Amino acid sequence: MATALSLAFHPLLVPSYLFYVVCYQLPGVVAQPAVADRWIVLAVVFGFTFLLPALGTGALYWFGRLDSLLLRERAQRPLPLLLAAISFAGAAFLLHQPPFSPLLGRMMLGMTLAVLLTLFISLRWKISAHGVGVGGSFGLFLLLHLTNAAGWAGLWWLLAAALLALAVLSARLTLDAHTPAQAWAGLGLGISVVIGLVLGVASV
Repeated sequence: MATALSLAFHPLLVPSYLFYVVCYQLPGVVAQPAVADRWIVLAVVFGFTFLLPALGTGALYWFGRLDSLLLRERAQRPLPLLLAAISFAGAAFLLHQPPFSPLLGRMMLGMTLAVLLTLFISLRWKISAHGVGVGGSFGLFLLLHLTNAAGWAGLWWLLAAALLALAVLSARLTLDAHTPAQAWAGLGLGISVVIGLVLGVASV
């Protein structure tokens, strides 16, 4: 079960889940593009946040730059995280263009920032990338709930995100992939990026 949770909610898959929920499960949160065209958003997100980073990591492994695709060792993480950050930045650039709603671009910008911070921290310490992913998810739904942008549906997604965060952190600890400090630090970083980005935008 712990392995299944870790795989199902891999940090590279979480962005696709979040954009699906925002685009299709929370009516009124996203104005543009129209519902019929939102598959384009999901295609961009899935391609740039999962396919390209996964292929890049696979290539690094193929050419002997990585010992394992699991990236359990801190020293193995910088190059894959750098590739992911570049790819995430490409998605953020595309989603900042018309006709996409501003929220979509800001979500992707926040995810890019989270990957960059994870990269920098990983140069010295093995912070939990899974924790960052579920922390950012919880932070996003908390923001949507506090601003009442998603109505009652947003509350249920917030509760689901909270339970998921606890389950994923528990899974990472069960697998001995991280210490409790690394897991909770990842969760805190994910939440902090969302709050920091919101405060930064509000102050502009």
